[in-house]
Amino acid sequence: MLEEKIEACWNDRELLKSDEHQAAIRSVIEMLDKGKIRVAEPDGDSWKVNQWVKKAVVLYFPIQKMHTMEVGPFEFHDKMALKKDYAAQGVRVVPHAIARYGAFLEKGVIMMPSYVNIGAWVGSGTMVDTWATVGSCGQIGRNVHLSGGVGIGGVLEPLQATPTIIEDNCFIGSRSIIVEGVRVRKEAVLGANVVLTKSTHIIDVSGESPITFKGEVPERSVVIPGTYEKEFPAGKYNVACALIIGKRKESTDKKTSLNDALREHNVAV
Repeated sequence: MLEEKIEACWNDRELLKSDEHQAAIRSVIEMLDKGKIRVAEPDGDSWKVNQWVKKAVVLYFPIQKMHTMEVGPFEFHDKMALKKDYAAQGVRVVPHAIARYGAFLEKGVIMMPSYVNIGAWVGSGTMVDTWATVGSCGQIGRNVHLSGGVGIGGVLEPLQATPTIIEDNCFIGSRSIIVEGVRVRKEAVLGANVVLTKSTHIIDVSGESPITFKGEVPERSVVIPGTYEKEFPAGKYNVACALIIGKRKESTDKKTSLNDALREHNVAV
């Protein structure tokens, strides 16, 4: 089985010299590229991480050789091939958008000049806007808008347990950064410049008392950047956080719901 061979290589790197084990690693990357397997997948209300698949991505780097690629007047020197056959896959790719081989783009994805790394999964109807990046193994749902300059963190260096996950119908505002395996649940709206790490305080201030979350944005939340006061030995200082200021209304028309949320809460995007 592929999984057994990947685990064996992970525990004994000498096996990377074996043609049989190299072929197993390359088979996993090809399956990722075609969307036949995923690094992480929905599992009820949670997500299941296929650690062995993530390990195969890491093991792919040392068995690849550097080579030169020429595209018109441009030259690249790397170990990784780029995705191809976008027309056959029903994906719109605007120059200078780049996706690496081993990333999966579902039919209907639009890539403005942007970047999607190996192991990532991007769902149908999603726009990866100008200069947005989807890091290695990032999981982006369907009908998501990653606005200009958004950064979705990868999980290869260091090897982390869970990839960053943006679920269906989310809107991520310009220059927002989401890293370290943070999960943004369905239909959430993040305003411009929201930064989320595993340790970021995500504070719901829409009720009478604040409620703090970490590592996860609840469904349909409308989120903006904020600060809270924290005491240090040298004194009190404001520390960055994210503020949940309301909820996006449930609606069958997601675009209408999104526009209503942005107008109602005066969110900069």
